[in-house]
Amino acid sequence: MPINVFSNCVDTSAAEEKSKSLAWLCDETWDLSAQLFEFERWLEKDGQNLPKGSYIADIGFSARQDASGGGGILSVSAMQTLVTIGMEMWFSEYCKEQETT
Repeated sequence: MPINVFSNCVDTSAAEEKSKSLAWLCDETWDLSAQLFEFERWLEKDGQNLPKGSYIADIGFSARQDASGGGGILSVSAMQTLVTIGMEMWFSEYCKEQETT
């Protein structure tokens, strides 16, 4: 995954209407801190120009094995932009693949 930004088609009467992908970010990055940083950069550059609607940013991440606190931060400015354009954030946690030796 890791970040798939798409329009949320809530009109169920239009069965042929599909969600439209708007952005695919951090293709091979599963670290939430790095993903949130890149997502905010995208939001400032492109996302804030979206018309008000219904959008979803689905962030697929893996928990850090050595985590002992801390982590990613989403700024108040980014949260305000999300509300303005009508975007929800989904956090999809995935297990890291076990390395084989």
